[in-house]
Amino acid sequence: MPLMPAQIAISVLLFVILFFGIGFILNMLLKTTWLPGAIIYPIVLIIMVNQTPIASYFKEPLDSLVSLGVRFTELLFVDYVILLAGLVGALLSGVIIRMLRSRGYRMF
Repeated sequence: MPLMPAQIAISVLLFVILFFGIGFILNMLLKTTWLPGAIIYPIVLIIMVNQTPIASYFKEPLDSLVSLGVRFTELLFVDYVILLAGLVGALLSGVIIRMLRSRGYRMF
């Protein structure tokens, strides 16, 4: 069943807000700037897209990565847009934290 335009818009907005919030909180607590966008978001993305257990990446890395590649090729354009919106939210949190710190705000 194809997604309706309203569902796509709401999904994009939710992913931006969700990953911005998670990234902002992690940036404040861990005192890093790009950790959520550079490290944590790709890990979450792999967990969301591929349905193999995380332990299989350590036990059978080649099979797991091939399965991940197959799953990425099966995604629709809408899925890429929604996942890209999450990345934008995660990176935006780093930009906002950096901007706030340069203006003198101290978080935790």
